[in-house]
Amino acid sequence: MQTVTTLGVLRNSVGALREDGGTVALVPTMGALHEGHLTLIRTARDRADHVVASIFVNPRQFGPSEDLDAYPRQLERDSGLLAAEGVALLWAPQPDEVYPEGYATNVSVAGVSEGLCGGDRPRHFDGVATVVCKLFNQVRPDMAFFGEKDWQQLAVIRRMARDLDLTMPHVDAIHGVPIVREADGVAMSSRNAYLSPEQRAAAAALPTAMRDAVDLLQDGGGADRALGNLRDALRTAGFDTVDYAELRDGDSLVPLDRLAPGARLFVAARIGGTRLIDNMAAG
Repeated sequence: MQTVTTLGVLRNSVGALREDGGTVALVPTMGALHEGHLTLIRTARDRADHVVASIFVNPRQFGPSEDLDAYPRQLERDSGLLAAEGVALLWAPQPDEVYPEGYATNVSVAGVSEGLCGGDRPRHFDGVATVVCKLFNQVRPDMAFFGEKDWQQLAVIRRMARDLDLTMPHVDAIHGVPIVREADGVAMSSRNAYLSPEQRAAAAALPTAMRDAVDLLQDGGGADRALGNLRDALRTAGFDTVDYAELRDGDSLVPLDRLAPGARLFVAARIGGTRLIDNMAAG
């Protein structure tokens, strides 16, 4: 696996991969890799001739109250994992390579970025859309792969790519990969490492409460009752706050007051200092 840190070398290296006419898949990450990330890599490897992974802790998607410096950086470990999975090229730039002095451009996606995590983290999705737009233009992949755990992020990226006529001109080139879960149902996330053993045990209540809410909705229960039960279950389990528990359309992310085809349940809750997010198909 080749590791590159400058844009000029990246362009030349991706060009060399394409010399045989093969397809290139991009898997963007911020590092601190776990099995969920590796599932993205394996899925991309099955669909494309060459996989390019990026590791970049994007400062523009961190809010003023979020500790950018505390985000885990494990490049040597992560590089070994990617190489073992058959990644052809690792793009690992420094911040000033992505945002050089004088950088002044922002990508903002209305609609799907509003509410849910977008309500709690203002301008977060501007940072996501901006860096992913740059990654698409830097690598110019044939396809890209993102985890469905960050469903709203996936919706933002698909809308951005469609609206801006990026390298991949249709939404089908941006693949969502199903959530990878631990044995107790907790969605795999780099944030899980911040949980104490007691908090990690309590976190299992999140997917359980979500499944119970989905079952109630599908049995004809109202959204208010299902979501209220979900919030109560999380507080009883030891979660400190529930930032949101909402039923929305899975494509447009428009809020729903009743179950409908394509509906999806979205939850964000905090336990200790850690914010966990999850989503499940409901309709």
